[in-house]
Amino acid sequence: MSETTETATTRPVALGGPRFQAEPAALYRELRREHGAVAPVVLDGDVPAWLVLGYRELHQVTGDPVLFSRDSGLWSQWPHIPDDWPLLPMIGRGQPSILYTVGERHRERAAMISDALDAVDAFELRGHTEKFADELIDAICAKGETDLVADYAMLLPVRVLATLYGFAEEQGPGLVTALNDMINGRENALAGQRHLATSMARLVADRAARPADDVVSRMLATGHAKEASGFTYEEITQDLMVMMAAGHQPTADWIGNSLRLMLTDDRFAASLFGGQHSVAEAMNEVLWEDTPTQNVAGRWASRDTQLGGRRIRAGDLLLLGLQAANSDPQVRVDGSALTGGNSAHFSFGHGEHRCPFPAREVAEVIARTGIEVILDRLPDLDLAVPADSLTRRPSPWLRGLTELPVRFTPSPALGGGAR
Repeated sequence: MSETTETATTRPVALGGPRFQAEPAALYRELRREHGAVAPVVLDGDVPAWLVLGYRELHQVTGDPVLFSRDSGLWSQWPHIPDDWPLLPMIGRGQPSILYTVGERHRERAAMISDALDAVDAFELRGHTEKFADELIDAICAKGETDLVADYAMLLPVRVLATLYGFAEEQGPGLVTALNDMINGRENALAGQRHLATSMARLVADRAARPADDVVSRMLATGHAKEASGFTYEEITQDLMVMMAAGHQPTADWIGNSLRLMLTDDRFAASLFGGQHSVAEAMNEVLWEDTPTQNVAGRWASRDTQLGGRRIRAGDLLLLGLQAANSDPQVRVDGSALTGGNSAHFSFGHGEHRCPFPAREVAEVIARTGIEVILDRLPDLDLAVPADSLTRRPSPWLRGLTELPVRFTPSPALGGGAR
């Protein structure tokens, strides 16, 4: 681990384990007290990295793509990384996706993705979301109880995205499993990545032969329109995988975390019955206080530098602590106050590699529509277990519930997805 310029202990903290799952906010506070704005951590296999906790420091890292590069080839630890390392899907080596592309090539790819998503009609998107939401609710509404994570939140975004991309509807469940395995970074991570890659490559090949009105076809048309700098099928496939992973799981967790907040927090519980705090306010509060994307890997120092009182060596990996930065006491003086319309959080990233605006809009429409539809269909939702018994998935990267059991008055199905 690189040296520091201060006397604080450099004992690294494992990025993972029960505290990241149960009480990350308390852990981030402890890390900040012990290490300051930049903390030494270790990944699986005792691989060293830095976790950027400070709001200003994270703004500096994400705003300087030259000094803090997205090029993973700079990483000094590659000689020590085994081929079966479970975090390879999250920290790619030689992966030809937009995540690890820099400079003008990155800007061209970002524009291609933005254009393909910007062409999605907002009314059609909401219509797709309402249709699938109603179908999912039809399957549970007569039971009087359900798990809103497994039976709703985890199924809705991928079904909508699969439709936008051009996947057959029956491929949705397999894609959900693959995405979850890949993102959680456990023993099935590499198998999940292979399933997603194979499915996406087949769809790209099919749309190359038979274009349609969907995101994949638009990306292929744009990519091939560039004569000298055209994008290969592999590049487009990789970018679509990134979009699917970034679009599904965080959106599912956004739905689940927002519903949890509205069911457990007195400030929002009244919203279920038309109270003063709206769904949009709850969703924004989650982005500040319980953001689905907690930590992101990452950036690599292109030369020796200083950050937050730490000496960062060329080739060091810096992990972006989005939730820690959102709760930095230097910018959140009163952490108990509602954030209202303040959207200066890091939940969608910042700088050149931030989440494209059209992608954020798609995620917001899916999440908000999904929440509004279920509150409309099941207006007397109530948590079926004590709030303090709810648990999170064991991932330091994304923060989502393992389950959200609820009860409600049984009601008849609508049938046909009609509203």
